[in-house]
Amino acid sequence: MGIKMKSVRKLRVHWPITSETFSGLTRGEDGALRNDHGITALLRALADSPELGDFGNYRHVFESGVGFEGFTVGPGANPTLGEIGERTISPTFVFTTYFDASLDDAGVERFMRRLVEIHPWEVPVIELSGVVSVSATVPLAAYESEAAS
Repeated sequence: MGIKMKSVRKLRVHWPITSETFSGLTRGEDGALRNDHGITALLRALADSPELGDFGNYRHVFESGVGFEGFTVGPGANPTLGEIGERTISPTFVFTTYFDASLDDAGVERFMRRLVEIHPWEVPVIELSGVVSVSATVPLAAYESEAAS
């Protein structure tokens, strides 16, 4: 196998988690993913959107990290966590995946709408990049042919 670069866009979603889930993930307990209903919904949305995380022979590919998000709730907000005027810190699961850069706007709109529907926050933090390149495997013969030209 050879490595080739593929044009994709990056999708990153910040998802609130409980302190228990945070602790389990920081200890390397992958069961913490399966036991958190919010993360389970997020991973189901990934699996239900075949255009997300498509790396050829690998499907539903994602990377994740844990950390904290901080915010102050403003007047008029209807927060899931925190109170108006209060500085709030939330344990957070950061989910990153990729999709083909040629995906049309309707396809992007479809999975973005789904993420907003299932996200527990009034204003979810969802990042969508422009085109970036990631590695993709190609059969060795195709790689050698391309390298020769």
